[in-house]
Amino acid sequence: MTGRQRGSDIRIRRPIAAIVLTVLFLAGLLAAVATAQWGRRWAPPRFPDPDFHANGFAFGRLMYRQVTSEPLGHGWNTDYPDGDQNLMIRLAELTRAHVRLDPHSGDPDHYVVAADSPEIFSFPFLFMSDSGTAGFDELEAANLREYLLRGGLLYADDFWGDSAWHHFADQMAKVLPPEEYPLVDIPLDHPILHQLYDLEEIPQVPSIQFWSWGQGTSELGVESAEPHFRGIFDRDGRIMVLATHNTDIADGWEREGQSREFFELFSLPASYPMGINILIYALSH
Repeated sequence: MTGRQRGSDIRIRRPIAAIVLTVLFLAGLLAAVATAQWGRRWAPPRFPDPDFHANGFAFGRLMYRQVTSEPLGHGWNTDYPDGDQNLMIRLAELTRAHVRLDPHSGDPDHYVVAADSPEIFSFPFLFMSDSGTAGFDELEAANLREYLLRGGLLYADDFWGDSAWHHFADQMAKVLPPEEYPLVDIPLDHPILHQLYDLEEIPQVPSIQFWSWGQGTSELGVESAEPHFRGIFDRDGRIMVLATHNTDIADGWEREGQSREFFELFSLPASYPMGINILIYALSH
């Protein structure tokens, strides 16, 4: 998998990006020493104020009702909040994107928004994890439909196997009628995979727990052996819903400071290039 500079507003090349990420990884590793192996930092949801207006890019995570379960999943808060913050930090370091900072802590600004809330319209990008466990009622589906048709992008990650896929597709059918807006495979030559990094394949990133057991990268064996990159397009060809299935891209963001080997195998060559490409696309379309 390779990456190279794309676009006149990007001023950092792939080798330099790798050096930056590697150096910063060491600081993250020190911060992780006090954490139990592969442990997760629990944090309560951070909601925006009702009058929130972003001056710069703030990360939005979709909160949903968990109506089923998957192994190693935790519902809407899987990989939260470290994955959200780490991706924002790398976006600020590797591009010229104006990342909004919390005025008190100085950390990248990230929020959790409910599917039926008006606050989702303040976020051009929403991230959704453990996506094969979500359930949307009629009001939530209608609100998400309006959000997507008005220009928002929903990125769904970290769901594995046939059952999770079919459940996710059924929920998306509530949001957007599939006869008009079908879920389709996105080809490797689509521009979203060539924003800053040229990605030649869809990476399969396992959770760090599964990887540490030495069982490879496919969490459900043969059933989830092939990662999928699928989406729903609007009538003008813009991606409204993006799904990475049979892979856990965000674990490469969350876990970058817990294992140098995991970082070099998955975070650096796979998770960050994918995440940054998606964010650049969301902010420019």
